[in-house]
Amino acid sequence: MNRFSAGTHAFILMVLAIGVIYSLPNLYPAKPAIQIAYTDSGKSADQPLLDQVTEILASTNINSESIGLKDNNIVAKFSSFDDQLAAKSALQRILLDRAIVALNLEPSTPQWLRDIGGGPLKLGLDLSGGVHFLLEVDIESALDNRLDSLLNQYRKRFRDDRISVESSQKKDKQLIFEFVGDEDYNKALKIFGDDNITAVGTALYDLQPSTIRNRVSLAYSQSAIKEIRDYAVGQNLMTLRNRVNELGVSEPIVQRQGSSRIVVELPGVQDTTAAKKIIGKTANLEFRLEAASTTSRLRKEEFDYQDERMGAAYLEKNVIVAGERVTNASSGFDESGFAQVNISLDMQGGRAMQKATSGNIGRKLGVLFVERKNKSVLTVDENGDELIEQTSYIEKSIISLATVQAVLGTSFRITGVGSPQEASELALLLRAGALAAPMKFVEERTVGPSLGKENIELGVRSIIIGLLSVIAFMLFYYRWFGLAANIALFANVVLITGFMSLLGATLTLPGIAGIVLTIGMAVDANVLIFSRIREELAEGKDPQTAIQEGFSRAFVTIFDANVTTLIASIVLYAIGTGPIKGFAITLSIGIITSMFTAIMGTRAIINLMYGNKNIQELRV
Repeated sequence: MNRFSAGTHAFILMVLAIGVIYSLPNLYPAKPAIQIAYTDSGKSADQPLLDQVTEILASTNINSESIGLKDNNIVAKFSSFDDQLAAKSALQRILLDRAIVALNLEPSTPQWLRDIGGGPLKLGLDLSGGVHFLLEVDIESALDNRLDSLLNQYRKRFRDDRISVESSQKKDKQLIFEFVGDEDYNKALKIFGDDNITAVGTALYDLQPSTIRNRVSLAYSQSAIKEIRDYAVGQNLMTLRNRVNELGVSEPIVQRQGSSRIVVELPGVQDTTAAKKIIGKTANLEFRLEAASTTSRLRKEEFDYQDERMGAAYLEKNVIVAGERVTNASSGFDESGFAQVNISLDMQGGRAMQKATSGNIGRKLGVLFVERKNKSVLTVDENGDELIEQTSYIEKSIISLATVQAVLGTSFRITGVGSPQEASELALLLRAGALAAPMKFVEERTVGPSLGKENIELGVRSIIIGLLSVIAFMLFYYRWFGLAANIALFANVVLITGFMSLLGATLTLPGIAGIVLTIGMAVDANVLIFSRIREELAEGKDPQTAIQEGFSRAFVTIFDANVTTLIASIVLYAIGTGPIKGFAITLSIGIITSMFTAIMGTRAIINLMYGNKNIQELRV
């Protein structure tokens, strides 16, 4: 009686072995480091940049433990966080916008553990630090872009309806149309009326007749401004969340702040350079037909090719489809082995592309890459201190100008996108969604780990104090049974650490509270079992039967109590955000591991101590 089979013992040892192995990486602390990469995403870090970085660090007397090329970046490790911060300041001051310099924590886990997927616990922003971005959506650009689109739309419509327009322009957030005659003016008013553009002020655009004959202007109504602002911020918010998901960051925070700002926090990120490249990019695509030689200058624009060797070309101002119509994008290779991006459009985008290309087979279709770039300028303030100021500008360049050979629909491909890495990054940006409006970095802050270090020390201290208190109580009150419970308790802490590391869960300060709570709940299960054994002994049952009945009868109570708590933690995770999710994750994992160690672990130890032995008296 009270013996586990060899298979059960093997299962318990296997689970414990997995927990121990995947807990080991947490014994190897991450090293403070910096990553340096070229601002141009298509250019990998090279030896000249490495030599320059090494020279800068040497000239400023900053010692690095190691420095070298890794995964297209330069990684430098330091012995302290002070050296890390000093190195970042020195490099940023000299490299400016030539390269991205970002703080990082470089893992020191042995290679054999990495080969089996082992890694240390990911720490939240409150423990490990991380990257904090505050971005502002450029609402003015969104309003201008919408007006440009509307202007092109009405120009085409008036041409199709043979309405003679003297002039049409965008000025002071208004569209101003002047018509040749009264008949043209009245036809235009009817079109505006059909589009629900009136002088009432309740529609998206207000019609404002001019004192000048046959002139009319369209201006945004207040409802239009609010709608465009909410759409732009909402679309950008969704796009940033998709991009962060593509980066694989655990428990990020991406939320709206105020009317036009977005906060992005990436706790414990390992590749902050990649995060800045992807989140900071405001890449978009525009598809336009090449302008004919007879096209007037008012209806065409000149753009440079991304490949500077190819010069420039004229494209029509009218945008057929923009990046917001892209539903999917993937990188690949064409028949010649060159990189390409496969594009899928939504139904509206597909119809627009089909309509534009159906009558233009043989003409060239241009693909414009639209990107907002930042430029760093070193200035000196009135006190003589050097400051780095950021300015932004929009750059549009042609990445492809190919002949339309057949009518295009919702699926097609674009070539001439550069290297496979550039094609992959462009596909990622389009797949994550286009930004409805450009954004600029209002605040960029790397949250240092100093506060996190204090939190970790206090959290670990609370776990140790709680653990020692529970151990002392169990030994004093339950003696040998308490020793078995304490061994299982240690195993429970190891399993929680191991499985959180294996699953890639993020540990936050509330998560530490969840572990402390789990320790108490794990002992609670043993208390129920031991109390039940005492009751069975008090009823006169022999020790072996009392042990058997104590474990089996207490199981139902333990199972019910833990399952209800597990349901509550799942609900917390489903509807909670940030710290609440961190608490729910550790609590959920802790509940499952504590049930395993309390029911199977403790019983295995008790069975080894008392199983199949002729015990006349048992003290619990």
